[in-house]
Amino acid sequence: MEYTGSSIRFAVQPLQLLPLSAITSLQILCFMQGDSSPHSNITEMPHCLALRRFSFILSILITFLALGFFQITTAQNLASIEFKTQESQVVGFTTTGGITLNISAEPLFSALINDSLVWSADLTEKAVFPSPLADKIKVNIEVVKDFEPGFKTLLTFQNNGQDTSTIENVVPFGQKSGHTHITASGPWSLTRTKLFRPGKSPVGVILPDNAWEMGYGAFQVGDKYSVTSIARRTDHQKAEISRWRTDLYPGGSVTYTFYADLYEGPWQNGLKLMFQDRYLYDLHEFDQSLYRRDDLKWIRDQYLIGLQMAWDRDFYNQRTGEYQLQSFLEKMEKLAGGWDIFGIWPTWPRLGIDQRNQWDLYRDLPGGLDKLAQLADTARKHGTRFFIAYNPWDKSTREENPHRAMASLIDQIDADGVVLDTRGKSSYKLQSAADSVRDGVIMYSEGMAVPKHMSGIVSGRVHNAIRMPPVLNLNKLIKPDFSIYRVGDPGDGPLRRGLSLSLFNGYGYEFNLFRPDRPSWLPKAYRYAGKIVRVLREHSPYFNSTQWTPLIDSPADSIWINQWPHPDHSTELFTIFNLQPEGYHGPLIPVDSLKSDQYHYVDIWNHRELTPDTTRKQPRLPAKLAAFDESWLNTRKEGSVAAIAKYRKLIKARLVVDSLYLHTDQGTEMKVWAGDPSYSNSRSFSLPARDTVVNVTDKLGFYEGKLVIQLLNRKGYVIDERTTHLSPGTPRLVRQPEKTRPAGEVPSGMKKVPAGTVSVQLSNRETFIPYPDSAYTTDRPVASFYMDVYPVTNADFKKFLDATGYEPKHPKNFLNHWHDDEIPEGRENHPVVWINLADARAYADWTQKRLPTEMEWQWAAQGESAQKWPWGVVMDSTRCNCTHPATTPVDSHPEGASPFGIQDLVGNVWQLTGDIYKNASYTYNIIRGGSYYKPTSSWWYVKGGPQPLDETQMLLHTGPGLNRNATVGFRLVKDVASP
Repeated sequence: MEYTGSSIRFAVQPLQLLPLSAITSLQILCFMQGDSSPHSNITEMPHCLALRRFSFILSILITFLALGFFQITTAQNLASIEFKTQESQVVGFTTTGGITLNISAEPLFSALINDSLVWSADLTEKAVFPSPLADKIKVNIEVVKDFEPGFKTLLTFQNNGQDTSTIENVVPFGQKSGHTHITASGPWSLTRTKLFRPGKSPVGVILPDNAWEMGYGAFQVGDKYSVTSIARRTDHQKAEISRWRTDLYPGGSVTYTFYADLYEGPWQNGLKLMFQDRYLYDLHEFDQSLYRRDDLKWIRDQYLIGLQMAWDRDFYNQRTGEYQLQSFLEKMEKLAGGWDIFGIWPTWPRLGIDQRNQWDLYRDLPGGLDKLAQLADTARKHGTRFFIAYNPWDKSTREENPHRAMASLIDQIDADGVVLDTRGKSSYKLQSAADSVRDGVIMYSEGMAVPKHMSGIVSGRVHNAIRMPPVLNLNKLIKPDFSIYRVGDPGDGPLRRGLSLSLFNGYGYEFNLFRPDRPSWLPKAYRYAGKIVRVLREHSPYFNSTQWTPLIDSPADSIWINQWPHPDHSTELFTIFNLQPEGYHGPLIPVDSLKSDQYHYVDIWNHRELTPDTTRKQPRLPAKLAAFDESWLNTRKEGSVAAIAKYRKLIKARLVVDSLYLHTDQGTEMKVWAGDPSYSNSRSFSLPARDTVVNVTDKLGFYEGKLVIQLLNRKGYVIDERTTHLSPGTPRLVRQPEKTRPAGEVPSGMKKVPAGTVSVQLSNRETFIPYPDSAYTTDRPVASFYMDVYPVTNADFKKFLDATGYEPKHPKNFLNHWHDDEIPEGRENHPVVWINLADARAYADWTQKRLPTEMEWQWAAQGESAQKWPWGVVMDSTRCNCTHPATTPVDSHPEGASPFGIQDLVGNVWQLTGDIYKNASYTYNIIRGGSYYKPTSSWWYVKGGPQPLDETQMLLHTGPGLNRNATVGFRLVKDVASP
């Protein structure tokens, strides 16, 4: 039936449901009262008369074919839509499985007509839009039969008025606050399209260049299902179309094609269905042949492009006549890890001065094509691919077949790719021409290929004509393995926002250096780009995943999160973009329960390990996003970014003082960084991926702070990361005594100490200067050795002097207790004092012995029982020099011997060990046992008197004179020969 005269006209029967074969079209007419339309005579339509006689709601069923396949949903597709006639509103859906989904009335569409937002629900019983639109626009809806996959209908707006009318923002099911929808909003700009989500602020999005006018709508239609739909402008007559708007001249028309279907799961699945599975219905079938070619896949891991003109001084120095490419490549390696791709451009704006064509200009570069081939080879040696350019508009200069000329140039210089000037697509002819001479040549279009052209090219650009790129680029959702590059021109101003959004959207960045601007902040921008592309390069498989999800739930407004699962679904990565000037530090990313023994989270932007906040119903990962100057809002400097990875726990790392214990059975290489990994950070070292122990100080020099350990696979991707810290002030063991020539027999004056394991917790009450980590001195194995029964005496040392004539280089306080180089009478058997480490080592070399390590001294003193004193667990003043105000003979207390027969270990003099430690400022060695001297007027003094075996003491090094002390002596050890 038809219903006219300011009416709604349906090809249906009232009060009954029609099969698909009975439905041909649904027409909605909106025109002026008294319209002279040939269909305006209502008396010719008996079914319409029935409508006027009865006051009821007429339901209609529009039936269409189900999909043959559906990647996002499960078994059910949309089979029919039920409308409420008088209001032209949707009231239900039926699935292919016969499930009826009743809903509250929803509009069929909304549109902006002559700057007024209208809804299908605005139609009166006679289907007239309220003033001021009455009588001007006729809307015809025609269902396309036998269409698949999904539902398709044509919506045509016709201008029946006398003035030009505008049509904008046609949104399926209406731009309601409870719907997810996409439409234009705000003042005119190249990118005013926004994504609206219930309860969230709108977010700017980039659409394909042939779909800026597209409307998108989605909403839930039951507990399980949602409907998703798009409206594409597909035809126009007597109309002028622009990016979002259609101007209809009198008698003109514009047609939108609606597509709809059901999906399950979160709202993003509706976008994925339309963008990724259906390619916005731009084409029936996507030719994957280029994407399956192994020789073209290399572009997917390239994230930084530099395009330069041939007259740039960074490329060629006219004064010296030398090319500068190598130095330019080296500079970028230090700032950003190097260019992944470098392209040279010798054509526009010089092309056309004379008859030479674009290929001639390459041939006439200094040194010709032979030199250009050398430059391409130089670039590849630096890990950089070399691109040329093609200007398809060059048709007036010297005639030459462009495909053959391009192929010849590629062949002669071994070019890796071609920048397609002014093109948003390639062609099979261009690709075939390149393929005829060289495998793996990439076509790189100036513009971004629309879905129907993506099958013919594998890379393209987000053009810098978009000066303020929106937050989310939905082109990435269409074909995630299509390589996208945001273009940044330093002449346009700061690049930070665009660089940050490249990471957020998981694609690369092109520095377009064609304009002469080289602002002072450019090196800083290069370094920031290096930080961005490092994350992208090291995690490239995530950013090529077809399963990525945009804009997962964020509890903070103006902070957006994208989720990137690894293709094997074992791990995932999150990118975050923030527009809150104050930054953010707190729970942010929703996560599922984590098997903490198998997985962990790492902030790979700030390089710190994370623990989910599980104190709330929805566990969330904490995130740290930098603050920025509020004045930067709405400029190209605004925003901050971060990235967080969920890794499998593949590395076990333990830091003991400066010894790093690493365990892994995965990957091929481990890299250890002093501080955050970056291309400008040279303090790092690599290790094979296996169980190993490495001394960090030996590898990195003296360093305090964070250590980052990365595990890389054979392709160089990071597959795990751990962090640990060398705490400020941490002492490092920088020297231990060298082994002596081993002895088979017990030397005279020594006792054999058997091998064992030292188990003790050492301490000192004074922690102002940190002592070695107790873990370093606990449960340490000790090999067998011989030890002097007594400390070295004055008499022993006199023999050494007489035999060697030893004189210290700096004699200050040397043997200060002797008189005229003679031992005081009666002190021959007392321990020698007023010596320093150098003096003790000189004596040890003469005897072919060495100083003990602290652990050797500890083991010799305590034995297996870990007792507190050499003789037992209780202090006994009769077993050591405890009360005498000076040194005593070393053999005065035989009852104070240790379990291994070593005497005079505590109370007489402090005894040097050979362990030398350094921290950021000081050097010291360890002395043990205490001495006779015990100052008592203040607790600030070094603790005097005999010291228990769990007390340690440092001796700070200054000058030789200060390092010699009246209470410090030594004893020696010798290594045992193997049996």
